[in-house]
Amino acid sequence: MPELVFFSGTMDCGKSTLALQIEHNRSARGLQGMIYTRDDRAGRGKLSSRLGLVTEAVEAGDDLDFYAHVVGILTAGGRADYVIVDEAQFLAPSQIDQLASVVDDLGLDVFAFGITTDFRSKLFPGSQRLVELADRIEVLQVEALCWCGARATHNARTVGGRMVVEGAQVVIGDVNRPGAEVGYEVLCRRHHRRRMTAAAARAAALSPDVLPVDPATSTPAPGAPAPRDSSDTPQAAP
Repeated sequence: MPELVFFSGTMDCGKSTLALQIEHNRSARGLQGMIYTRDDRAGRGKLSSRLGLVTEAVEAGDDLDFYAHVVGILTAGGRADYVIVDEAQFLAPSQIDQLASVVDDLGLDVFAFGITTDFRSKLFPGSQRLVELADRIEVLQVEALCWCGARATHNARTVGGRMVVEGAQVVIGDVNRPGAEVGYEVLCRRHHRRRMTAAAARAAALSPDVLPVDPATSTPAPGAPAPRDSSDTPQAAP
C-alpha cells in the first residue's frame, strides 16, 4: 500500500541526505519520481545536502498545488512513481492535504522530510499537519549533537552567537554561519531552555566566577589543610 511518510529531525541530522539516497535507490531500479523542495540552502529549485550532493527539484511555492501538479504530469504523458518533498515544514497545511491525496487517490508513495519544531520549540504548521496525517513517522537515527555532546533535540536561532526567541517563524539560514548573521544551532533541551549556545558557553567559561566564594564555607581540595577560623588562632599571653 502507498504511504505518506514523514521523516523528521533537527537541523543537521541528514534529512536531505536521506532524501537524495531514496531518490538514488529508486531511480537506480528504473523508477521515476517527482522531487519538490522549498527554500533550499543551494538556491531555488535545488535539493542539496551538506555533504555536497545536489539535484534538481521543483520549487514548492505557496501557490503550488501538489495534487494538481502531479496529475498534470501524468495527464501530459509523463511518469511519476513516487514523490519526495524536502523542507516540508515550510508547506501550508492545505498542501500537506494535497500530498495525502496524491497517496490515496493516485496510489503513489510520498516521502516528506522536515523539521518538526521551530526555534521557539513550536510546531511548524506543515509539520503539525504531517504528524496528523502521516501513515508513518520516522525520526532520523543519525543524531545531531549539542555542543555539550548530548543528543540535540531543538533548533535555536542565533544572531551574533546569541540565541533569540522572537521574530518571524521562517527566516532562512543555516548552521555554522558567521556570528554576525542570522544562523541556527542545534541544542539539547537543557541548553535550549537556558539559551546556552556554544558561543555563550565559551564566554561563560572565560568569565570570572559569577558567584562569590565564601572561604568559611568553601570545600578544600583533597589533601589541603582546612581553612582556619579566627577563633582557632592562638592568642598571645598578656
